[in-house]
Amino acid sequence: MSLVASSMMSLLSLGLPAQPVPPGDCLRPPVVARIADPFRQPSCPWCPGNRGLEYDVPAGTAVRAAAGGTVTYAGAVAGIVYVVIEHTDGLRATYGRLASPTVRTGRTVAAGQVVGRSGEGLFFGLRDGETYLDPRPRLGRLVERARLVPTDGTAPRPAPPPVLACQTRR
Repeated sequence: MSLVASSMMSLLSLGLPAQPVPPGDCLRPPVVARIADPFRQPSCPWCPGNRGLEYDVPAGTAVRAAAGGTVTYAGAVAGIVYVVIEHTDGLRATYGRLASPTVRTGRTVAAGQVVGRSGEGLFFGLRDGETYLDPRPRLGRLVERARLVPTDGTAPRPAPPPVLACQTRR
């Protein structure tokens, strides 16, 4: 059995799809880090809560687009730098507490493209119209692919990129 077939069999045995899932079904995590503060739905539009996920990342961490789309905002609000991307399915992702954006308003971005560098921590929010959504159920996870490494002392080839594994929703 080839290494590729073996890797796909491993993903299938975990109950995960072996191929990338269309953008509306699964989002790429913006960073690989611990969630320090989860989504908490506010009880009213002006009530307290957490309208996204707060990641615990060191300053300067590359922040990547969760899905492809168009940058609708890249700039500061009250001294905090944000990038907002409208995805092809109509959802809008907000990346906040950035040190600097690497994209501009009106530009198209691809899933996984760096959209900025984090400041101290990172906010990631998701909206459908004006409704805030919990991003966590829509996030896939990046799975390192299996590979063979030489045992004769020669240098191994670079690892292949990770695969986005998504939970199947029923």
